[in-house]
Amino acid sequence: MQERAFFNESRTTRRASLNCPHCRTTETYDLHWLVRKKKDRLPPGADEEARAKFLKSQSYMVLLDDKVVCRNPRCRKPFEVSGIKTVAFLEPDAPARR
Repeated sequence: MQERAFFNESRTTRRASLNCPHCRTTETYDLHWLVRKKKDRLPPGADEEARAKFLKSQSYMVLLDDKVVCRNPRCRKPFEVSGIKTVAFLEPDAPARR
């Protein structure tokens, strides 16, 4: 059974403040992420090995953008996204407190 069967996939954008290494300006960029949220139940037809993988898995996000273009009109050079983790684990939904 593939790992994709354990997750619901969606795409989202998050803002990040990045520095252009060429012109040294700081701007806010929209970065694209792939969000994989763990399903509530194990998919049907899973064996013991898949059950163990499902119990260990958790929700996470993967950064899809590796380069952005500088927003400074005088620069406009592409640069690599650095200083941001490419994989971010999501916290499980905590019960509401009273």
